Amino acid sequence: MPVQPYLFFEGSCEEALGFYRDALGAEVVAMMRFRDNPDGMYGPPGSEAKIMHAEMRIGDASVMAPDGGCTAAARFSGFGLAVTVPDAATVDRHVAALAEGGEVRMAPDRTFFSPRFGVVLDRFGVQWMLMAAA
Repeated sequence: MPVQPYLFFEGSCEEALGFYRDALGAEVVAMMRFRDNPDGMYGPPGSEAKIMHAEMRIGDASVMAPDGGCTAAARFSGFGLAVTVPDAATVDRHVAALAEGGEVRMAPDRTFFSPRFGVVLDRFGVQWMLMAAA
């Protein structure tokens, strides 16, 4: 029974999907805009072009994302997304890419549990923990 993160971007979902494509190599495998909903509009007025549902693949993981209610800036707190990558160079590359417009919370370094580990808060407010496989 897989648990899949569902990140509500409150109006910036399309920008976030493009950012994660560039920063992490994420692949958008499904996307539906509010205007494409066969049952009619469920979004707020003026949100026809906003994303009702999207799914992106990052490695073997699936992350779901919509624009949500498009009411305010997205707020993500109390969690982070952990990604294990093959090597230290990939950790460094992804931390640098995710930090564009964001903030490095822990610069990549060796830890007792990983040869390279770093933490970044991206420009959308999502916290990422990147680690090299032991």
